[in-house]
Amino acid sequence: MSVGLTPSDERTVGAPSIDRGDALRWPPRLWVALFIFSGVILLDGLDMSMIAVAIPEIQAEFGISAATAQWLVSAYILAFGGFLLLGGRCADLFGRRRVLVAGLGVFAVVSLFGMVTNDPVLLIVSRFIKGMTAGFTGPAAMSLLTTTFPEGPHRNKAFGIFNLFEASGYSSGLIVGGLLAALDWRYIFVLPAPIAVLLMIAALRFLPKDPPRTERLRPDIAGAVTLVAGTLLFVFTIASTADVGWMSLRTIGGFALSALFLVAFVAIERRVKEPLIRLGIFRNRSLVAANVSAALLYGGAMGFQFLIALYLQNLNGWTPLHMALVLLPAGLMVVILGPKLGALMNRFGVNRVLMVGLVAFVPCYLLMLRIGPTPDLWTVLLPAALLWGIGFALSISALMVTGTNGVADEEQGLAAGLLNSSLQVGGACGLAVVTATIMPGTTLSMLYPGVFVILAFAVLTLLAQLLNRRG
Repeated sequence: MSVGLTPSDERTVGAPSIDRGDALRWPPRLWVALFIFSGVILLDGLDMSMIAVAIPEIQAEFGISAATAQWLVSAYILAFGGFLLLGGRCADLFGRRRVLVAGLGVFAVVSLFGMVTNDPVLLIVSRFIKGMTAGFTGPAAMSLLTTTFPEGPHRNKAFGIFNLFEASGYSSGLIVGGLLAALDWRYIFVLPAPIAVLLMIAALRFLPKDPPRTERLRPDIAGAVTLVAGTLLFVFTIASTADVGWMSLRTIGGFALSALFLVAFVAIERRVKEPLIRLGIFRNRSLVAANVSAALLYGGAMGFQFLIALYLQNLNGWTPLHMALVLLPAGLMVVILGPKLGALMNRFGVNRVLMVGLVAFVPCYLLMLRIGPTPDLWTVLLPAALLWGIGFALSISALMVTGTNGVADEEQGLAAGLLNSSLQVGGACGLAVVTATIMPGTTLSMLYPGVFVILAFAVLTLLAQLLNRRG
């Protein structure tokens, strides 16, 4: 059984059944499809946040440094960001449903592997593989959404729900991860597996099959290899600066080699018949600004979460659950605002909603400059969490809308891959820069430089959007 469409239907799945009037009513089968797409992004948020609150527990069990422990997060984000563009393009070429189902199956298997390993290196490797599979499932789900719901009020509403699931997964992952880590951190590797299996079964049952393709596919292998190699090496080099320093030969060589890979990628894309990334897509100013802002926003957000974990757990001895409860208001704000985002963007405009969301991060990070030897729950931590939630709730959905508007259906997978890649690569780079800035980070004074870094990210995010609006 599918959502009611066949390969002979229009290319925009479900669009023929959407009432384009003001009522924004959708038939049940479109709601089912949207919940599947949203469940995939919920799984990504859940998996990422659960590991974040368990890092101090894993660090203590294996006796590894904070620089090594951050790879449990960075490995996932690194692979996620490195493979998103390839994943998005594969979804466009080989079928979005097909790529989604295959990725979910691999995700489930690797989750169980992480539960049984006793080697921290293998644990990090399993996180890398999971991030790689998410690099295929994420853009497949998002491009299914953008080709299902037409540009305008319908897509705005759909993205509000989609990002509500993402934030709910992230915020619930903090709580669930805290509870599971208090019992045994290995349980956090078990939970994603059955969720991935259920989503895979639902996609097979309720999503229409990919339409058959008669033309011969010629994937851009050379472009994929050079892009993935350049992206991974760039982020790995930044993440390694905490151990080897910014001016070491290894760091300089890593940046130089990654630049060569990316230059080679651009040269390949200019001459191949079917490029991995059609470079002309970057003529869309709104898309470019959305990607720059997404990278900076997520870089600051991942750094903020890492600083909170070090401050509360390492320096003050709080449990993962207590930390999760501190950040719970952020998740609640997203849950409250998420269902209203479509209406807010339709009434006030996407750009206004986006700017309000981005502004909220500035006072949030300014509050972190007031952290002291004893955590101040009521005037520092909880207000910061509320502002963080407001910022995420308003800005992420608006960025997704502005980054996909004006893009043709056949390139929606690419646009989705670009946006998600910017988020994840920006998150990995931001976390790496913050980690390098605060190392060894065992005293309160060593955390303040990291706060200045995330504050700079917030200001630059605003600047990117202001420049776009003036252009």
